[in-house]
Amino acid sequence: MLDSTSDPLSLPSPATEMMATEMMPPVPIVPVSAGARSAEKGIEDKKREAESGPWTQPPRSLVWDVPFDQVTLTQSVEKIAELINRNVPSYVITANLNYVMLHHDNESMLEVTRDAALILADGQPIVLRSRLSKDPLPERVAGSEMIYSLAQAAADKGWGIYFLGGMPGVAATCAEQLQSLYPGLKIAGIESPPFRELTAQEQSDQDARIRDSGAKLLLVAFGQPKGEQWIHQNYKRLGVPVSIQLGASFDFIAGTATRAPSIFQKTGMEWAYRMLSDPKRLIPRYASNALFLAGALIHDWKRTVTRWGMGDWA
Repeated sequence: MLDSTSDPLSLPSPATEMMATEMMPPVPIVPVSAGARSAEKGIEDKKREAESGPWTQPPRSLVWDVPFDQVTLTQSVEKIAELINRNVPSYVITANLNYVMLHHDNESMLEVTRDAALILADGQPIVLRSRLSKDPLPERVAGSEMIYSLAQAAADKGWGIYFLGGMPGVAATCAEQLQSLYPGLKIAGIESPPFRELTAQEQSDQDARIRDSGAKLLLVAFGQPKGEQWIHQNYKRLGVPVSIQLGASFDFIAGTATRAPSIFQKTGMEWAYRMLSDPKRLIPRYASNALFLAGALIHDWKRTVTRWGMGDWA
């Protein structure tokens, strides 16, 4: 069950809500109290880190037990620049609703969330939910948009970018497209590893290539949550200042996948466009996301009714 310390929704008329409650069928909620504790620990850890070095942690909003940084797209790139200048291995998560659900369902994701330097809200439902709390998020920060801003900053500041993942040829095409858009962009490396676990020798060779590349940014496209988990397991050993899992961004730039039109993005319906473009793979995923979202909102509402003193609905 979602942690009771999160901010309740500001809902209308208690009487109206009580009538609705009696008609509402039960919806299963994934137990996530451990996630809330891990998220709160992560916030405390980041505050301590901010006090001991040049990195300044932005304020955070706890949305469904995941601590999101209160930053715009522009501020996100500025914070990533701070991390690169600090030159200490770190990673950034672009978290959509699917990530939030995985954070709840998979205990191994708690450490991944806790140890991230930045957690960006790459989902409109997350932003909208935050605006019903005392700590609203300023906007959605989509990884598929941020990659362009990062490439521009990298070209301006001389950062090398290592592209890792995707189908064969996709990372190379993505890198070439960005280099044509931002002359002077330094490509530190391009690699599309096989879709299997690497042997010990292969992993050692890959580590050496990444370390020796001098990259300041490692962009990973392994899918979710594999990408975030892989980064969490390897980022300290690889020594790259900032690593980011960017999902389908490589495909969007390479032209092997099409991003939803802006009207879908602005209305929070990008998921519907993507689902229809790849129904076999994405319908089961988005169905799970929808069920989770419904359960999370109902739990929020029940907790609010409880706070009104109208029985124990939490």
